[in-house]
Amino acid sequence: MGRQQTTARSSARGAFPKVRREHAREAAEDYVEAIEQIRLRLGACRVADLARLMQVSHVTVVKTLCRLAAEGLVRKTPYGPVELTRSGASLARTARLRHDDVVGFLRAIGVPEPHASLDAEGMEHHLSSITVAAMRRFLRARGRTRT
Repeated sequence: MGRQQTTARSSARGAFPKVRREHAREAAEDYVEAIEQIRLRLGACRVADLARLMQVSHVTVVKTLCRLAAEGLVRKTPYGPVELTRSGASLARTARLRHDDVVGFLRAIGVPEPHASLDAEGMEHHLSSITVAAMRRFLRARGRTRT
């Protein structure tokens, strides 16, 4: 194996942990945002509510909530509601505002609903804070508020 191949394989292996961390962060943002949304709509959030909204199994939700609890983002008691910690609520608010900025920008450039909302779900996690801030400035310059 040549030096270039070895370097490329080492780089690829080094990228995997970073990608896994980024996906874990995306899931955390999606879950805390969903918990906040369900709580505002129903008054409390339960595992079944999350499973239905996220379209995943009860087991997947429980495993994810255990990870989020270990990260200090949620509190969960057996058979009780899921609650956001202060850190979880802060992350949920940040994720929601970021989503609103991306949707607002897409709508401002002519992307119709529901495409703007659907596309924002995929984009919001991958845009840098610099890009989102530029989108926010673009919206403000045109007198548009968050959607």
